[in-house]
Amino acid sequence: MTFNLDHVMMRVEDLDEAMEFYTELFGYEEKSRWDAETFTNVHLGPKNMHEEGSTLELTYNHDDRSYDMGDAWGHIAVRVEDLEASYQELMDAGVEDYRDPESCGGNYAFVKDPDGHEIELVQRDHGARWSLDHTMIRVEDATEALGYWLRTFEYEHTGRWEADTFANYFMKAEGAAEEAMAVELTYNYDGRSYDMGDAWGHLAVSVDDLEEDWATVLERESEDYRDPESCDFRYAFTKDQDGHEIELV
Repeated sequence: MTFNLDHVMMRVEDLDEAMEFYTELFGYEEKSRWDAETFTNVHLGPKNMHEEGSTLELTYNHDDRSYDMGDAWGHIAVRVEDLEASYQELMDAGVEDYRDPESCGGNYAFVKDPDGHEIELVQRDHGARWSLDHTMIRVEDATEALGYWLRTFEYEHTGRWEADTFANYFMKAEGAAEEAMAVELTYNYDGRSYDMGDAWGHLAVSVDDLEEDWATVLERESEDYRDPESCDFRYAFTKDQDGHEIELV
């Protein structure tokens, strides 16, 4: 079993506009595409993406629906070597000035894609430029969430930041490369609950044997949401304790 993070999926309302944003501004290239009768999935990533790096999956449904962002999903984060220069580069390209480095204490910054998904810029000395560093999700019980990822997928705790009103916990598969994407669990201390929305789809973890590893996930009491058979043995889906969908692929 590996359970490395393979990709994160988000839904977009205009595929051409979303593709232009990520290919022109981040230099992403199309890694794969699935054109089905009712939807299109496109996987994107940097040209020199690490072998354990994760892709961004854009899902476009052909019925022109719109989406609710919700607040149970937070953002994706991309790596840059110079935070201020990279943010300014996006500003010069016409991206909305959302949260600049100064407003974030000089530690990070945020922009939004054309559909409103938040993208954090983080300064790193590893990984390809604009590669996915982490995906943040919000959880209602930090202890339960940490236990879920540790037990179900054998993740290890790689970092934490505890502030006055919230805490962030970073998790990766045991032994994952530094360049691999992490999942960031954000826990707010005020006991709030969250709306899942539908603009974000899922996180995906890679498996060696779909049926065998699916059985392991169920043995560890993760939800039997969409089993391999119901997905033509191409993939399967479970959910974490808060309802975030997790694909096994």
